[in-house]
Amino acid sequence: MAHGSIGRLQGAGLLATTLLGTGVFILPGLTLSTAGGAAFWLWIVLTLLAVPVTLVFGQLAGSLPHAGGPAHFVQVAFGEIAGRVTGLLFLLVVPVGAAAALWMAWSFIEPWFGGAPWHALLAQYGFLGLFYLLNRVGFQLSAKLQLTLTLAIAFAVVLLGVLAWPQLHGVTPALPVMADAPALSTAIALGFWSFLGVEAMTHLAQDFKQPQRDMVPALLLGLAVVGVLYLLCTWLLWQLSPNPTAPLSMAEAFGLVLGPVGTVLIAALGLASSLAGVNVYTASVARLCGSFAEQGVLPRGLATKNAHQVPERALVFMLLLMALLITGATLSGQQLADLISWVNGVFVFIYLAAMAAALRLLPRRFKPIALLSLLLCVAVLWTLGSSIGYAVLLVLVCTPCVWWQHARRAASVIADTSAAP
Repeated sequence: MAHGSIGRLQGAGLLATTLLGTGVFILPGLTLSTAGGAAFWLWIVLTLLAVPVTLVFGQLAGSLPHAGGPAHFVQVAFGEIAGRVTGLLFLLVVPVGAAAALWMAWSFIEPWFGGAPWHALLAQYGFLGLFYLLNRVGFQLSAKLQLTLTLAIAFAVVLLGVLAWPQLHGVTPALPVMADAPALSTAIALGFWSFLGVEAMTHLAQDFKQPQRDMVPALLLGLAVVGVLYLLCTWLLWQLSPNPTAPLSMAEAFGLVLGPVGTVLIAALGLASSLAGVNVYTASVARLCGSFAEQGVLPRGLATKNAHQVPERALVFMLLLMALLITGATLSGQQLADLISWVNGVFVFIYLAAMAAALRLLPRRFKPIALLSLLLCVAVLWTLGSSIGYAVLLVLVCTPCVWWQHARRAASVIADTSAAP
């Protein structure tokens, strides 16, 4: 049965740009700085580890397409309270993460506009306005644009490799050894987050033409594209860097090979990729907000949909919340990037809940993959340490509130039933 207008290739492009974000131009250099040539093999391992989690999310979204995404899966598996707490975690963490990501997006063009705080503030307000215009007409336009962006990034990286070929050293990175373990663990912590974002795509399952058929192939194809691009970028930086202990950044590599044109190109692609990632999260959180409004968790006025079947009031509400956070961070002089590790802890909680739900909901043949994915998420949670504090705090605050709302609604239903003649 057809649900929306997004096809398989467009879905792959959406996931690819969501996962790439700012990372494709930053993380390869960071992982090389941390782990040296072993970072090349690290990206292969990380891509393979992301496959089971991606497959599980694709199966869940294809079988149970719903704007609630992971919150809906958890609700079906474990009940209303667990599902709504999971959804509120997503609603409360996305605006913080999005605001931090927009600050990083601004950094790509800051050299051309000056570093005054009000410049950054106006630019980020402009980004939010762009998200509104793109999302209020449905997600097909964004899907087409982001597929084009994915192809543009891939073309730019391949072009860099072709033009840099005469300068490459031809040295194969050595396999990691036990002595590299501390550096590798740090690099893994950096690299793992480049693969967070699959959960956002599940909120858009109803926007796919045939989610049951297309979700899994789209997500796996998008993941493969991202893995190959990270691997290629890391290899190119390793080959181009004159000093392996101080590898070039992607911006420096493009500047070295293409000159000033390369600097402008990476700024444009970095900005567009950053905005594309936030755009998917904006669409996802707006749909979840609208779904919760329909269920009465949030004010019902937020559930109103426009002619394009987009919960426009929910979209505006979430964008205003992002604007509020951006303004507060700018006026206080604090950078929201400092909260990213706490934000990541919340996402791992959401992943854990979704993988546990998959163990209950998916057919028997998928349960080993769901169990493996659950164990991977537990391992990542363990590595976060005190960074899970924000996630634990949100759970402790949200659970009593959702339980009270649930109990109040149940009491109201009982009272209405008793009063009926």
